[in-house]
Amino acid sequence: MKLIVMIPAFNEEKTIGSVIKEIPREVEGFDEVEVLVVDDGSTDRTAEVAREAGADYVVSHKKNLGLANAFKTGLETALKLGADVIVNIDADGQYNAKEIPKLVKPILEGEADIVIGDRQIDRLDHMPKAKRIGNKIATWVTRRLSGLPVKDAQSGFRAFSREAAMRMNLLGDYTYVQETIIQAANKNLRIEWVPVEFRRREGESRLIPSIWSYAKRAGMTIIRTYRDYHPLKVFLSVGLAFLLAGLAFGLRVLLHYFNTGMVTPHLPSAVLSVVLIVVGSLSVILGLVADMLKMQRLLQEEILYRLKKMEVEYGSVRERK
Repeated sequence: MKLIVMIPAFNEEKTIGSVIKEIPREVEGFDEVEVLVVDDGSTDRTAEVAREAGADYVVSHKKNLGLANAFKTGLETALKLGADVIVNIDADGQYNAKEIPKLVKPILEGEADIVIGDRQIDRLDHMPKAKRIGNKIATWVTRRLSGLPVKDAQSGFRAFSREAAMRMNLLGDYTYVQETIIQAANKNLRIEWVPVEFRRREGESRLIPSIWSYAKRAGMTIIRTYRDYHPLKVFLSVGLAFLLAGLAFGLRVLLHYFNTGMVTPHLPSAVLSVVLIVVGSLSVILGLVADMLKMQRLLQEEILYRLKKMEVEYGSVRERK
C-alpha cells in the first residue's frame, strides 16, 4: 500500500519545508509514504526548498494556474505514481501533518472513500469573523446542494481513496473544495469528517485576497457543478418561476379585459406577461435538452474513469515487473 501526500504550493518558500518535514514517513497500514509537491508557477524558491526538505517528487507549472488546477495535477500525478490513498494538505502550515494517520484511518477501515478534516470553525478564535461567516455560509450551501451532512466544506486537508480520486473530474479553475463534495455526492462516494487542528496563518492568504472575490468565484463553481448534475431541476425551477410571474401579470390583463373589453390600459403588463411566458417556456425546453446532454456527460465520465483505471493498473503491473 502506498500513501502519497500532495501539497499544492504557490510562493510558499517560507513554510513548505516545515510542512514536508512534519509529514510522518511511517503510517500504519502503508508500506510507503511519499511526498508530492505541485509548484503552481511560483516565482520564489518553493520548488528548490521542497526538494531540499525531502519531497520525493516536485511537479512545476510554468505559470500560475490556480489552486484547482494544481490540485488536479496533484491527483493525476499521484494516481500515475501508484498511490492507493492520496492526502492533500496545504503548503502554508495551518494543518498539522502529524494528524495524517487519523485522516486516512476511515479509508483504511473501509468506512469512507473521502475523509475531510473538520476545522471546527466555531472554536477558532484566530479566524477573522468575516471569513468565519463566509465559511459557514459556503458550508451551508454545499450541505443543501449535496444532501450530505457537511461539517466543513472549505477544508483543504482531505484524503482520497484511489477509487475516489479516479472518479473526480474537476472542471473549476479556482477552487476544488466544494466541487469535490458535490461530485462525490452524485457519484455515491462516502465522505466522513474528522476533527483536525487548524493553526493561525502567518501573512495573507494567496487564494483568498478578499472574502467577496472568493465568494463570487467559489459561488460560480458551486452553481456550475450543481447545474451540470441537476440541469432539469435548475432550468425547470427557473422556467416555472418565469411562467408563474408571466401568468400572474397575464391574469391581471385578462380580468380587466373580461370586465371592460379593453386591454390598452394594461398593455405594458400584457407585453411583460408574454415575454415572461416565452422566457419561462424556453428555460423549460433548455432544461430538457440539458438533461439529455447530462446523460452524455455521465457516459463520458465513466469512460474517463475506465481509462484512468487502466492506466493506473498498467502502471502497477510495470512496477511489479
